[in-house]
Amino acid sequence: MKGEDIAKLEDIPNIGPALASDLRIAGIGKPDDLKGNDGYGLYAKLCAKTGKRHDPCVIDAFLAAVDFMNGAERRLWWRYTPERKKELMRNPGRIVRGK
Repeated sequence: MKGEDIAKLEDIPNIGPALASDLRIAGIGKPDDLKGNDGYGLYAKLCAKTGKRHDPCVIDAFLAAVDFMNGAERRLWWRYTPERKKELMRNPGRIVRGK
């Protein structure tokens, strides 16, 4: 399955009902809205709108979803964990302000 074949958020690899709801809270209404977006920024929006810090693994799922919708191959969300950890070590404020 490719990104262009995705009709609803829950059809994106790694995105179930709970994460689809989180994406909607972050301002993503349909799969195409993820194209060109930033997983860190979406996480920051989610946290700001809910008034709480969510599990950082949500970032991994958002990164996977954005990459998939931008044309990358399907990749399990936990494959993004090392990338997230490295990025947040380099740039700890990234999840506060997104890009």
